Amino acid sequence: MNIIAFLRSFTILFLSCVTIITRFDWCFSSITTSSFSLNAVGGGHFSFDETSLRNAAKDFGNRFQYQPIAVMNPESVSDIANTIKHVWLMGPTSHLTVAARGHAHSLQGQAQAPNGIVINMESLKLPGMHLHLGADSDSDSDSPYVDVSGGELWINILHETLRFGLTPRSWTDYLHLTVGGTLSNAGVSGQAFRHGPQISNVQQLEIVTGTGQVVNCSKDENGELFHSVLGGLGQFGIITRARILLEPAPTMVKWIRVLYSDFTAFTRDQEKLISSENNNAFDYIEGFVIINRTGLLNNWRSTFNPQDPIQANQFKSDGRTLFCLELAKYFNPQDIDFVNEEVEKHLSYLHYIESTLFLTEVTYVEFLDRVHVSELKLRTKGLWDVPHPWLNLFVPRSNIHKFAEVVFGNILTETSNGPVLIYPVNKSKWDNRSSVVTPDEEVFYLVGILASAVGDSSGNDGIEHIEGENRRILEYCERNNLGVKQYLPHYNTQEEWKAHFGPKWESFLQRKSVYDPLAILAPGQRIFQKAINFS
Repeated sequence: MNIIAFLRSFTILFLSCVTIITRFDWCFSSITTSSFSLNAVGGGHFSFDETSLRNAAKDFGNRFQYQPIAVMNPESVSDIANTIKHVWLMGPTSHLTVAARGHAHSLQGQAQAPNGIVINMESLKLPGMHLHLGADSDSDSDSPYVDVSGGELWINILHETLRFGLTPRSWTDYLHLTVGGTLSNAGVSGQAFRHGPQISNVQQLEIVTGTGQVVNCSKDENGELFHSVLGGLGQFGIITRARILLEPAPTMVKWIRVLYSDFTAFTRDQEKLISSENNNAFDYIEGFVIINRTGLLNNWRSTFNPQDPIQANQFKSDGRTLFCLELAKYFNPQDIDFVNEEVEKHLSYLHYIESTLFLTEVTYVEFLDRVHVSELKLRTKGLWDVPHPWLNLFVPRSNIHKFAEVVFGNILTETSNGPVLIYPVNKSKWDNRSSVVTPDEEVFYLVGILASAVGDSSGNDGIEHIEGENRRILEYCERNNLGVKQYLPHYNTQEEWKAHFGPKWESFLQRKSVYDPLAILAPGQRIFQKAINFS
């Protein structure tokens, strides 16, 4: 019997004997089949069939596949809590670990549990979303909010809250992600300059810790756990419920793109727009880099209209590196005249190439769910389920020009494998008590190099070439002490993790010893190893 089969048999045997050590009545539908029920605990069930295990070893990154020995499909928080509690009671001699898996958009196996238990968070059945409409106050304590399951998708939250004329304040660019997944990282998009990341827009959490305890927490109640879990990479607990702050929802979006050939002008304008004096100019501010690309404007024309079609037709990129500023202004139809005046006024302050002003108007939902449209197109071509060797970085404002000169000028030779995002955010909108690590400057840039690879290619679109570029970028940043921090970080050794967390490491370690002392949770992050003293 191989080790995986042995561990699987041992897990089944252990779980079937739980009635000896606990009051819960674990009921088996059939030991000879691929799953059994936990009727008294809430109706969830474990799956052991090969299809379930293979699916639990897949993610969006499509580069690491580590199979668990069981998949837990919970219907209640008790299902999750008791599963973790039983693993906890097995003590430090057991090598079983537990990982929460949302919509499987991890990049490097972070939500996998090699030979452990994967909890399928999307099967968590809780009472429906509960909305509180709030009072007429600017205080967060009186703001509208929605209570949602940690396994709920943001796209579903959007549709539900819009029924009441409300919407979450902060988003990611892609909405088909779970609440627990994005809050365990940060959740960043073009609204972060104003509202901060998604973790800055949460009032309360319900957490299942690494000892199986169910804890409600907020800034004021169990505040240490609350801040630990936000951006905590799943290390301190599983988010089973979250209270998300809301604001009044617009119905329409004026969506704008302009081009720059000068990086200094591009960054100066971006930083001007996120500054406090211009904070209300636009509701969304992002940017991206275009290297060695032609025909760009023609690709946009199906959606965006050039303000001056004649000049736009005459624009030639000539293989230059260009920088696109992407803006959005939310509005309701009755305010269109005022919004047009405001947009025109704020655009007049910017220094883009005049012939490259492209704009369109779409619904609020169409704008927020824009990446899903691209996903559907890529799926029809078989180009979605490919390796995604993405590299996401936080770059200090003081070094963004050095970074751009080398990375965009020498290392990345083209951007045809996927978008390269670049936009600034304000550190004051991030809570330093969370577990997220950011540069120690008031303004820093998110740079997302979002390449898709052709698995068997040996060319520039191959996985080896793209990963080589990523290594060169990271080595350059480290060699020149640029103060760059990885977002959605991935390291192989604890020494690398210590360097990543820097001054936060001791606090991170202390929190781990309190909330997950046996290192049961989130083994796919490769920060701690089960049953080895990490303190």
